[in-house]
Amino acid sequence: KQYLVQPDPDRLNGYGVSLDRLITALEAANQAEGANFVERAGEALLARVDSRLNSVEDIAQAVVATREGVPIRVGDVATVEIGGDLRTGAASLNGEEAVVGTVLMRAGENSRTVAAGAADRLDEIRSSLPAGVEAEIVYNRSTLVDATIVTVRNNLVEGALLVIVILFLLLGNIRAAIIAALVIPLSMLMAAIGMNRLGVSGNLMSLGALDFGLIVDGAVIIVENSIARLAARQEHKGRLLTLRERLAETRAAAHEMIKPTVYGQAIIFLVFAPLLTFTGVEGKTFSPMAITVMLALASAFILSLTFVPAMIALLLNKKINEQEAKPIRMTKERYGPLLRRALARPWPVIGTGVGVFALAALVFSFIGSEFTPQLDERDLAVQSLRIPSTPLEQSLTMQRQVEARLKQFPQVELVFSRTGTAEVATDPMPPNISDAYVILKPREEWPDPSLSKDQLVSEMEEALGNLVGNLYEFSQPIELRFNELIAGVRGDVAVKLYGDDLTAMTAAANEVATVLRGVDGAADVKVQQVSGFPTLDIAFDRPTIARYGLTVEDVTQSVAIALGGRKAGLVFEGDRRFDVVVRLSDANRNDFDQLGTLPIVLPNGGSVPLRAVAEFQVIDGLAEVRREQGRRLVIVSANVRERDLGSFVEQAQSEVAANVDLPSASFIEWGGQYQNLQQAQQRLLIVVPLAFAVILLLLYMAVGGWVPALAVFSAIPMALAGGVFFLALRGMPFSISAAVGFIALSGVATLNGLVMITAIKQRLEQGLELGDAIIEGAIARLRPVLMTALVASLGFVPMALATGTGAEVQRPLATVVIGGLITATALTLFVLPAIVSLIFARKPRATQVETSAAARSDS
Repeated sequence: KQYLVQPDPDRLNGYGVSLDRLITALEAANQAEGANFVERAGEALLARVDSRLNSVEDIAQAVVATREGVPIRVGDVATVEIGGDLRTGAASLNGEEAVVGTVLMRAGENSRTVAAGAADRLDEIRSSLPAGVEAEIVYNRSTLVDATIVTVRNNLVEGALLVIVILFLLLGNIRAAIIAALVIPLSMLMAAIGMNRLGVSGNLMSLGALDFGLIVDGAVIIVENSIARLAARQEHKGRLLTLRERLAETRAAAHEMIKPTVYGQAIIFLVFAPLLTFTGVEGKTFSPMAITVMLALASAFILSLTFVPAMIALLLNKKINEQEAKPIRMTKERYGPLLRRALARPWPVIGTGVGVFALAALVFSFIGSEFTPQLDERDLAVQSLRIPSTPLEQSLTMQRQVEARLKQFPQVELVFSRTGTAEVATDPMPPNISDAYVILKPREEWPDPSLSKDQLVSEMEEALGNLVGNLYEFSQPIELRFNELIAGVRGDVAVKLYGDDLTAMTAAANEVATVLRGVDGAADVKVQQVSGFPTLDIAFDRPTIARYGLTVEDVTQSVAIALGGRKAGLVFEGDRRFDVVVRLSDANRNDFDQLGTLPIVLPNGGSVPLRAVAEFQVIDGLAEVRREQGRRLVIVSANVRERDLGSFVEQAQSEVAANVDLPSASFIEWGGQYQNLQQAQQRLLIVVPLAFAVILLLLYMAVGGWVPALAVFSAIPMALAGGVFFLALRGMPFSISAAVGFIALSGVATLNGLVMITAIKQRLEQGLELGDAIIEGAIARLRPVLMTALVASLGFVPMALATGTGAEVQRPLATVVIGGLITATALTLFVLPAIVSLIFARKPRATQVETSAAARSDS
């Protein structure tokens, strides 16, 4: 609301009143001053002078000037009315104009808490709204957050149940399985306490990499060894063991496995450390994930060495059945002969492992890459772009047509839009751009629930295609804002052309856009609108201005007041206050002839019309000029559909380089999501090798030599091979989410290899021949290796198969771990023993005898 004073150029000219004089008069007539105190009849009275303007009538009666004793009032030279500021933005809902408010959250706050608090406060506000005014929530980010939390919760619960079932089946002892399973809730409780202390909230990313199979790995190793020792001790004694004896055995079992357990858990803990080095967007995204996993692993490690041995000693007080579970017995029966064959011909086995890794490296070069899988937000965002000269009212009319067309789709619940810039310019846009938020119904309410979101977008594009004057860009509400914040554009890919000559840069940008449209997967390709914005250029005749005794500032201020308006005071209505603004009426502002009659008052009296000292012309001006790194730039943006981002950009880069000649002193940068991917990959290329070097050092300390350490380390490339194969089979590109899976996989694979080689070394130290030590040690550690692989992989199965909101982010991670553990387990059970048979051989003759014996035994 404003009190508008709209001068009439003819009347201003007739009375010889300038705009500056009109503003000065309004300010002078709208005063309130304190005049200290006066004393009267023993009282001190506060003195004040209150000549404030309180209404339209007061403003109209304010005196501007006096001519021959006759006052000239504001109402004589202007029209006074209640109006509003010049509109720069508008909002609409389902094709009708509306008022849209946005709740902003302070950095570091919890979005669910803020959204719930805002909803509660809105309920309080509704009761005080005037009749006929309704307030409803049209978009609530917590809806998406809640949906992703449900997905994570279901995956964690289902994964925990699968892990517990596997423990029951393979340990062959219900009490032992329960003890191992208890590590899951206890470690999660301890991790939750740590998350609370560190300010990490539970969400899709922080909980997305948790695998309860990974968490119980250390406990499984301790439980399995404790059961074996207790059973052997009972058989030796021929009776049940006392509590003191059971405690001694479990302590010895824990001590026996403490070295591989400590080093193995330390390695798994360490492989997540590279995620903590991420900065920027990738750091905000993946650091909470690393913190949560490391807290859970540390908690589980403490429980494995304290809680688990004590509970086994307390609860396993009955006769322990030495007979292993049937699946383990059957596996051991088949594993022994296969292992002997592998030891008989170690080089072909090792060569097979190397060949598998080489094939995986070849496959990896074809699977593509992306920053993170696109999260399905369940809603859509549609940006409508029009020619730069489109005024707000015209743009709003066109946007209502867009909303009506989108609302016709049965999958759409509501559509609301923001056009131009709001009064509080948190998201400034020109009036020719509108952002529509398309809120979709739950999928079960769709006529065809099997219809994909991409298909729905294609149908919407077709339906909107015949609305003339619009270009569209389809995205999602959070994704749109995310892309814009990180790259300044709302598309997935931003091609930034830097230079000095905007004309040449714009021409080159159009060529780039043409090339991008021919790249498979490109959608919504558009060039930043640099020019084409019609501009009213008011050029001053400086010599004429000087002859009249005026200054350029005098004329400039008059034009600025006439067109843009100027504040000339306030009107108070209770606790509210409203501006008094002097501005020409829309009719006069939009009529160049009337604008040309605007009087410019001369210093010595009289006036000249504006057209006497200025010339009006409409020119093709600049719509927007962007700068980065101290240089001008023009941006070409594009979305990528049905293709991975990495291969799209690689093809686009090569084709742009081959087909576009850049102007001199110009260069191109590729931004958007691709830039985040590049930054994350570059950091991983530095940090991951350093982490692997530390892991190799830990292995050296654990096994006492570089050669056996390298043998265990060889589990990592084999594990990565399986992850690559499974990504290719499921048609998933490499992403940072998949990279987290590879990181977790490296730790588990190394842990299993460490357990196996430790068992073999123990038997060598006991005096067994190399072949016997390998076979006996490998068979003895078959159960913990299989259990570790099974619980870790099956814990990820729900994530790999999930279809709920947010499952897209977890799916690559789970796929990598499941596939990698298959090849990693094969390496641990066959390739690693084959490598050990070569590196631990002391004499060629002895090795030959052992190998021959193994071959005869197999035959």
